[in-house]
Amino acid sequence: MFGMGAVPTSKLAQWRTLDAVRVLNSLADHAKRDPTFVPTKDSSTSRWHLSVCGQDFELLVTGPKFWDCRAKIGGAGAVDLTMHLRGIRFRAATALLEQVGY
Repeated sequence: MFGMGAVPTSKLAQWRTLDAVRVLNSLADHAKRDPTFVPTKDSSTSRWHLSVCGQDFELLVTGPKFWDCRAKIGGAGAVDLTMHLRGIRFRAATALLEQVGY
């Protein structure tokens, strides 16, 4: 655990490149890929419906990037996704990622 110190640059770099599907599956109470979704721009994009701490999300995911279709916001990397799904700040997000083993 990083405690109150800074997160190592190497760890942040690792988290920036983590596949968003892997992260959302670790954080969600329930996650389901939408098999009917047909991507229009990038063939690797998938749509996911998930529930996290009682809140429902509909996300488009491409590699480490995500877009919340309902809230109309997105980001990239495990820290951004964790902050968004859990409604927490940077330090809490990094602690949670460390706790789940990333």
